[in-house]
Amino acid sequence: GLKEPKTGQTLTALQPPIAFEPIQTPEPVVSLAIEPKTKADDDRLRISLATLALEDPTFRVRTDDETGQLILSGMGELHLEVLLDRLVREYRVGVHSGRPQVSYRETITHPASAEGRFIRQSGGRGHYAVVKLVLEPSPEGNAFINEIKEGVIPRQFIPPVEQAVHDNCESGVLAGYPVINTRVRLIDGAWHSEDSSDVDFKLATASAFRDAFLAGAPTFYEPIMELEVVTPEQYVGSILADVNARAGKILSLESVKGHQIVRAEIPLVRTFGYATSLRSLTQGRATHSMQFSRFSPVDDETRTKLYPLFASQERTGT
Repeated sequence: GLKEPKTGQTLTALQPPIAFEPIQTPEPVVSLAIEPKTKADDDRLRISLATLALEDPTFRVRTDDETGQLILSGMGELHLEVLLDRLVREYRVGVHSGRPQVSYRETITHPASAEGRFIRQSGGRGHYAVVKLVLEPSPEGNAFINEIKEGVIPRQFIPPVEQAVHDNCESGVLAGYPVINTRVRLIDGAWHSEDSSDVDFKLATASAFRDAFLAGAPTFYEPIMELEVVTPEQYVGSILADVNARAGKILSLESVKGHQIVRAEIPLVRTFGYATSLRSLTQGRATHSMQFSRFSPVDDETRTKLYPLFASQERTGT
């Protein structure tokens, strides 16, 4: 039988071949840290997680560089709960898990520019790179645009600049969350025929990116989940009150054969424990489904909580 097919691949006859559009998988919005209960389970855990990741493209696994912990990322609390349950039932691997963590996003709200310089001279060969970037809000997503005039910076140094921009978008500036909806324009720079290198331009770009990002009135975006609840009519009031208490927004109510279908949007951070709460409110007679909808700007309280320096900047008027 087939041993290496992956989710999203197409099996077809050689003649005539059939090609389908690839599946577009959304980025994970919630994560948690896990570790094996015993050292002996470590290898089996990693192999099991690799198998699960092949089956489910929306599930990601990575190792935290600072703590060494395994970080699981998925599309919601229930998604990760099911994966952890499968580790125990199907793969016989016991794990300790932490609390789910929301994967926020960082972005800017105003255009800003900055110049990054990496110039060092210490006897031998020096380091010289100057990069000027303009960052702008971009609803279409992240983009890099090279607007350098011919000869200002040699062409071989443009890819390192673009790579540094990509790396900074991945790692974030404020709190380590990915940067979204930001257009980066490379507009100027300088180099030295003997002292410049790829690494110099990466470091100068990182400095320019950070300074421009901080000057662009940055903020955070949070994942918003679309919730659908099917419930007997007598529990609708309790469900609506619970959604409002979770800072949710009611989208619609629909009556179907003695039941009500409630559709709403709720910030992901307020959905943890929702399944247990719903069972309590409806005596276990309601069902629900939840999926990622979009990213939305956070409120001022959350913004300051995620990046406390915002509070001190507001007090000093900067």
